[in-house]
Formats: sequence, C-alpha cells, structure tokens
Amino acid sequence: MSTAPRVYIARLAGLSVFDPNGDQVGRVRDAVARARTGNQPPRVVGLVAEMPMRRRIFLPIGRITAIEPDAVVLNTGTLNLRRFEKRPGELLVLEDFLDRHVTVSATGRTGAVVDVAMDAGRTGEWSLSRVAVREFTGRLTRRGHLNQLEWGEVSGLTGEPETQGTAGLLAVLDNMRPADLANVLQDLSETRRVEVASALDDERLADVLEELPEHDQLEIITALEPQRAADVLEEMDPDDAADLLAEMPKPEQEVLLDLMEPDEASPVRALLEYAQGTAGSVMTSEPIVMAPDATVAEALARIREPQLSPAVAAGVFVTRPPMATPTGRYLGVVHFQRLLREPPSALLGGVVDNDIDPLEPDTTLAEITRRMATYNLVVMPVVDDTDKLVGAVTVDDVLDHLLPEDWRDRDNGEPLTISAPEAGVSGHSGGARG
Repeated sequence: MSTAPRVYIARLAGLSVFDPNGDQVGRVRDAVARARTGNQPPRVVGLVAEMPMRRRIFLPIGRITAIEPDAVVLNTGTLNLRRFEKRPGELLVLEDFLDRHVTVSATGRTGAVVDVAMDAGRTGEWSLSRVAVREFTGRLTRRGHLNQLEWGEVSGLTGEPETQGTAGLLAVLDNMRPADLANVLQDLSETRRVEVASALDDERLADVLEELPEHDQLEIITALEPQRAADVLEEMDPDDAADLLAEMPKPEQEVLLDLMEPDEASPVRALLEYAQGTAGSVMTSEPIVMAPDATVAEALARIREPQLSPAVAAGVFVTRPPMATPTGRYLGVVHFQRLLREPPSALLGGVVDNDIDPLEPDTTLAEITRRMATYNLVVMPVVDDTDKLVGAVTVDDVLDHLLPEDWRDRDNGEPLTISAPEAGVSGHSGGARG
C-alpha cells in the first residue's frame, strides 16, 4: 500500500473512495478492527464506506492501494456490495473508541479519546497502535493536555465503556448532510444513538429527526427532557412535527404541544386534525405566500432563501391578506419558471396561474398523485371551502407517504440495485474478512 506508515482514523472520515479508474465509490465512514487476545492491539481488517443510496459496505484493507490526505484509492473496482454488518469480535474504531473515557497508566490521569492511529507492520498487516487522549482538567474554560500514547499505555480501551462522551464523534460527523447523519445514527447502539442525538443542537437534531424512521424518532424524542423535546419540535417543519406527534399517545402529545410556543404549536395542532392519507395530513402549512401587488423580483428573492427546500421553492402562492395560513382568498400560483420568464417589475397578480383546480384538505393521496403526474407539478395548493389557502402539498410529501413505511430504515431487507458506472463498481465478488 502506498501510504504513510501511520494513519489517524478520525481524519479518514468523509474522505472520498476511488476505484482504479478514478470513479468515486463512496466515502469513508469508519475503520473495522478485530480484537486480539492478551495485550495485543486490535488488527485493522478494513474500512466502512458509504455508497449511493446510503448503503454501507466493507472494504478489505488488502484492496486499498493508497490512503492520501484527500482520498482513499482501491486497487480494484470489483467489490462485495453486501450491506456491512459488524461481526462478533469486531470493533468500529470511531464508534467504539472516540470519546471513550480512559486512564493514562503512567500518571493515573483520566481523559477522553480524540483519535486512534493505525500502523502498518513489516508484513503489511495494520494494527491500532497509538491513542490520542485529551486529559480532563476540571475547568470548563481550559482544554486539557493532548497525549499521544501507545495502545498499551492506556487502560479502559477494552470492554464496555463506563463513560463515553460525544464531542469527538460529533466533530467527525459535523459536515454530514442530515440524511447521512441519520444513517450513521441508525448504525449506533440504542444508548449511543440517544447520547449522540441529544448532544446535537436543536436545529440540527430537528433536521436529522426528519430523516429517521418513526421508531427511531420516537426513541430519541421521548428520551429528551419534555422542554427540550418541545424546543426540537418547534425547529421541525410543522408537517414533520405533526407526523411525529401523531405516533404518540394523546396525553403525551398535549404535554409537548403545551410546552411549545403557541405560534409554533398552532399549525401543528391544525395538521393533527386532518384525517390520515389526505392532503391536509401531508401538506406543509408554511408555503411561500405573497400578495398580488408584490413584484416578480421580490418573489425571486423569496425563493432564493436557503432554508427553503427545492420543492417548497418551486411555487409562490398569491392570496389576499392575511399572508399566513389560513390566508385570505386564494388567487393562484406562480411557478418559479414563470418568474424567470417575466420582467422583474411585473406584479404577481398579473402573472398567476389559476387554471388548475387546487387540492382540498380531504383530497386523497391517490388523487394528489394523479393530479401531480397529469400536470407535471412538484407543488400544489390546498384550499378550504372558503377559498382560503391552508397549505401546499409537495412532491416529497407525497413520496414520503407512498413509499413503504420502512423505507428510511437502514436495514429494510430491500436488495441493492446499482449500476457499475454510478458506483464505480463492476461486480459483487471479494470482500470476505477473516
């Protein structure tokens, strides 16, 4: 292998993995080590890489040609695409060791693991060799000394950890998209999953919860203190918060809704009133709404706001005041392509489309899907019987409810179908680990 003789594994996380042709296979998420008897450090047997479709596979250490500062290179494009599952006796280095509380044998001082290095031996075998430990100081404003220690100079690395923090692991995961971080959380043990999720700030945790299966959402939200849970629900999109609360018993729903700010709880309460499987139950109650005397330039500025999802930003709904749902009388929608074709000074009231009937709150998912497919739309208004806009259904709302209930589960038993050009993979052989 053409690489440095010592590699710190936390620095590998997120690096792109390339096959010999230069096609990207995925990204490194962890290293796999196998425990050995006595005081011998664990032997590194491979890396875990995340591929398209959020599937994790095992890359044998022997298939790795080079570990460079910005990439990992393989010596083959023929890989085993079976989903990675940790076997008995195996360790995931970042998951199992990062933030673990250990003791420096020579001094008796305690600290937390912030990184683990692997070294290549003369035979080409890789082993965990050194541990970076930051000592605890007891003072919040002072960082402890960082020690680079041999594996045998640290105690507390084996067995179940008595205490394990989250700072180091969160630093490794910091740049992940919410969907990818949600996938990582599903790989953690129940206890560790709740610890890591609880350490996220409210906005980040809300984004991640929206990407998790309902059973994992419930596990995490119910583990939080009620006020913290309510704060996180406030950061979620109202339709996602309503979906999560709908899975809880009514008394628990009311406790959390009462703890939320009234203006944040109000749209969630309204969504909970709609029957399941209808436009009202899947819509977002916060679409882009503007007055008819607003200009095209103002509308374009609104859809550029970074917090908006692409589906929500696909259309601007024009209504009479008030602008918050339920609005005044619904006038029509201006799709973003129409905005791009009109003069910036044009008024929205003069360019609205209103020739397609809006959805009603009790429109079924089947009918929503039919209409969206018929008219090639990604967002549609939901208007009540008094002509007030109450929300909008986006294509991602529909997909989320039409896909199987377990589609977000990391291990849902569905086979992987992926083309060789997309993944940089030309087969399914190899990848056994001993």
